[in-house]
Amino acid sequence: MSGSPAVENEMRADVARSRVAAIDVGTNAIRFLAVESDGGEGFHVLAETRLPIRLGHGVFGNGRIDAGAATEAVEGLATVNRQIRELSIGRYRAVATSAVRESPDRRGFVRRVREEAGIRLEVIAGAEEIRLVHTAVRRRITLGVDPWLLIELGGGSVEIALVDASRILWSETHAMGAVRLVELFARGGEDPGRFSRLVEEYASTIRLPDRIIGRPVDGLIATGGNSEAIARICRSGSESAGTQSVSLSEVRKLIGELAAMSVQDRQRSYGLRADRADVILPAAIVYAVLLERVGAREMLVPGGGVKEGIVVELLQGRRERLETRQKGIEDDALALGRKFLFDENHGQQVARLASALFDQLKPIHGMGEKERRILRTAALLHDVGGFVSYKGHHKHSMYLIARAELPGFTPREMHLMGAIARYHRKAAPSTLHPEFSQLPAADRERVRRCAALLRVADALDKEHRQKIQDVNVSVKGRIVQIRVEGANDLLLEQWALKKKDDLFRDVFSFQITLLGAGEPGHE
Repeated sequence: MSGSPAVENEMRADVARSRVAAIDVGTNAIRFLAVESDGGEGFHVLAETRLPIRLGHGVFGNGRIDAGAATEAVEGLATVNRQIRELSIGRYRAVATSAVRESPDRRGFVRRVREEAGIRLEVIAGAEEIRLVHTAVRRRITLGVDPWLLIELGGGSVEIALVDASRILWSETHAMGAVRLVELFARGGEDPGRFSRLVEEYASTIRLPDRIIGRPVDGLIATGGNSEAIARICRSGSESAGTQSVSLSEVRKLIGELAAMSVQDRQRSYGLRADRADVILPAAIVYAVLLERVGAREMLVPGGGVKEGIVVELLQGRRERLETRQKGIEDDALALGRKFLFDENHGQQVARLASALFDQLKPIHGMGEKERRILRTAALLHDVGGFVSYKGHHKHSMYLIARAELPGFTPREMHLMGAIARYHRKAAPSTLHPEFSQLPAADRERVRRCAALLRVADALDKEHRQKIQDVNVSVKGRIVQIRVEGANDLLLEQWALKKKDDLFRDVFSFQITLLGAGEPGHE
């Protein structure tokens, strides 16, 4: 006997809330993972699919996604979308990595995927890729306070990060994926030893943080399909759902065997797919080089990667997800600022004040959570350009921020962040400035509004002494009153505000005044 329509609808809604999916549009394949929450911190796999579509072949060969591969990808994603509906998936996230990221026609591809396959595809930076991998790895390996080197080797790029249990301490992306290495160095009929030597020398150019070169780290973690294939071969073909360890000597032995075989021989001897057999050799060489450079004797292969990181995050509650993301963003931005020797206390103070102004002035600026994240991070990093030169440091900040990668932000958002930081002093945003004029109209307005708030926040810490403990904002007619706590002498801050409030007045059509705790305000 069936229940009422209302009960059945509620049951379907419960199923949808507990079911999520991830789609990883990679260089060598498209991967789909659908899971259902087990009610705790784990999940059950409902469906897992790998579509062997090599988007990177055209991109790394002639700079564009091959038309045939693009059509195949769109058709495959349409099939995935049908699975999503059939499984009653409540939420999904679809991401594309280096092959799509580097293609000049990526916008057209993303639009085609949306229109023909019904999938909302997000092109992510390498830093976001490694953040998702770190999320997945923490679920499988107990990381402590000591750093580990995490290597995510894909088809188009290798993401390298220094991580611990809670955060990413340092990360960098290199255009050195396994498919790309084959495209660059493999030549039919040539000495196979030459290919191995070229890859070895090229991999040796990967930059690692000074603090770990030549010193043992707590361990090296390898992720990606090639690392799993290497572990399976070295473990005599045994399949394991748990973390496996592979020694450096085993990897070196395997490299010698692979180099002596044709691609067809590798398929027969090791049971490899064709699209794995040609790329496993350069992947093994990259892992071996990195193991040697950090002095590690083995690598841990936990399995899992981008798609697992996505489903873990989707299963978190919204509040927990936002809090985790914001904490990670703050840590990553601080790491970037420290790289450029910024005034950390000043950056944190301006970020705190800018966030307080944003929250209390919402009725005036009308922006949302996304703009708040961008403003807060721009405020934290607004002075990093001083690393290049104090003179014109606002322009240097624009360059350094816009070209950096921070997990959680798209390249477009990094450009917005850089533009906001660029206008924390001196001239107001102008279409005479190329970095501003090239933005769409909506983004130009975002920059103007956020920069107006940043200029005020920066003026409130003019002395870089963090005198002000808190701000309370009230609106009286067309006047915004900022009453501060913790500082009695505001002479320098009031002077600085008069020099920097022009953009606020122009953007919002409000005057702005700064008052001490006991000063009378406007009625």
